[in-house]
Amino acid sequence: MFRKMFNYNTINLMLIKNSQRVLALMLLSLHTFLIWGGNADYLQQTFFLCTYALFLLWQPIWRSTERLSKPALFLFIGVGILGFLYINWWLTALWLSILFGLLGGRIFSEETKANRVIHILAASYLLAMLLLWVVPRLLNAANDLEAANFIIRYFMPLLPIIILFIGNHVSKSGQLPVLDFFYTLLLMLVALILVLGSYAIGSVNTVNYIQVMFITIFSLAFVLIAFSMLWQPSVRFSGVELLMSRYLLSIGMPFEKWIKNIASLGEIESTANGFIQAAMVEMTSLPWVSGVSWLADDTQGKLGESSKHQTNFNFKDFHMTLHTNWQISPALYVHVKLLTQIMGEFYDAKRREETLRQNAFMQAFYEAGSRLTHDIKNILQSVGTLVSAADQSEDRDNDALLKLIRKQLPVLNQRIGATLDKLKAPGEYKKRLEKMSAWWKNLQLRHTQDHIDFIACELPNHDINAEVLDSVIDNLINNAIEKAKYQPSTLITIEMQSDSEQRFYIDVTDTGKAMDAAIANDLFKKHIVSHNGLGVGLYHAAQDAKQAGYSLSLDSNVNGSVRFRVVLTPQKQF
Repeated sequence: MFRKMFNYNTINLMLIKNSQRVLALMLLSLHTFLIWGGNADYLQQTFFLCTYALFLLWQPIWRSTERLSKPALFLFIGVGILGFLYINWWLTALWLSILFGLLGGRIFSEETKANRVIHILAASYLLAMLLLWVVPRLLNAANDLEAANFIIRYFMPLLPIIILFIGNHVSKSGQLPVLDFFYTLLLMLVALILVLGSYAIGSVNTVNYIQVMFITIFSLAFVLIAFSMLWQPSVRFSGVELLMSRYLLSIGMPFEKWIKNIASLGEIESTANGFIQAAMVEMTSLPWVSGVSWLADDTQGKLGESSKHQTNFNFKDFHMTLHTNWQISPALYVHVKLLTQIMGEFYDAKRREETLRQNAFMQAFYEAGSRLTHDIKNILQSVGTLVSAADQSEDRDNDALLKLIRKQLPVLNQRIGATLDKLKAPGEYKKRLEKMSAWWKNLQLRHTQDHIDFIACELPNHDINAEVLDSVIDNLINNAIEKAKYQPSTLITIEMQSDSEQRFYIDVTDTGKAMDAAIANDLFKKHIVSHNGLGVGLYHAAQDAKQAGYSLSLDSNVNGSVRFRVVLTPQKQF
């Protein structure tokens, strides 16, 4: 088995490397068949079989390693039998036209200059023999080219002989270029037009064959030149190329109108299921569609009537079965497949929009929940401070403790009330205004037991948003206190000062170690990883400060001086 496979591969590789030599031998055999095969029937049949055998070795459609199907095998055998029994000048003209199309089509698919020259020489030989030898015998006008017989007989074979000595270029994959069906068919039709046109003109008019040939060639050239001029677009005419492209894109349906309607549905429909149902209604409006059924994720539906002609189209998670009045052609299948992909892309875009809306909705809940959690945490920490002060106080401090509790409980009650209001209506924003001097004194009272140094210049008599400042400053103080638990020598300082622009600063400074640069860079931009919390406190504190017209920043981040600064801008709040 492996030996057979090795032999097949070896033969195939040898044929590919020497394809130009096989082609040259086929043309030489064809020349012998044309020139000397007509003298006797048995010679004609023998030379035809020799030419046909060499053609089967050279032919660019099936490779020698491929297994021929039964229809292809019957086709090859049938052509051989037909040519052996009934060969004549008409079949010869058809045979040369087919060979001219096969060789001419290869000219446009070749990449190397040597291979292109080989096929140009071969196609030129075939066209010359067709017009100078075969067609004159169809018209019984061989005597009109008697002077050229010597050149045709003995100089035309030089073209195949030259091909023998030109080395062809084989691709690294060992495969010949793909046959261009369109150019092959076009060139074959051109050759047939030359044959039939020459025969028609020569039969109607009793003129010399040379005149017939010139009339046919120049008439065809004029038609091709006119068509090439119409092919390209101009100012007054859009061009045959554009018209043909639009026709190919509109096989069975108005492509531009359909795409425009689908794009409009994409703008109108807000959900993926709504879009796909509207698109299916648009699909059933086509005259050759009797019904359609589809399955998209967990959604399925059916419109119209079923038919015996069904075609399935799939694109990612979108599956569609099209019921048509007749079996759709391969070209229309490719066309509908493209439209299915467009619908699938729109459907995926709608699903992504729904996912983004859902994520935004959940993000809003998460933001509101984490912000309220942060506020409740600060309130509980303030309550914990009061409880700690009560536990550490002695009997002689009862009056001072009672005074502290009386002052702080109303403030805590207001903060709890504001938090409950946020829980009921997260979108509403309410202020709790308070004099800055009073707020500063309450802040010192709440943190009497925390060993914090408070430094302040002359306190301004302005109203501030106490709700926001309590949340922001308590968060900074609690973080510093938590840091001091792991670094016992850390000192905490809160300082209020002003500048020449009447702006006030509240600095919360500790003498601990600096934060990592990566954490400091993302501190107020997003949630960060925290070892003892949710990692959202400073993020929401910065958002609350910005909403109130304040700003929170990391003013210093060095060992021994980690300072957070809250800037109060008077013109935005007073």
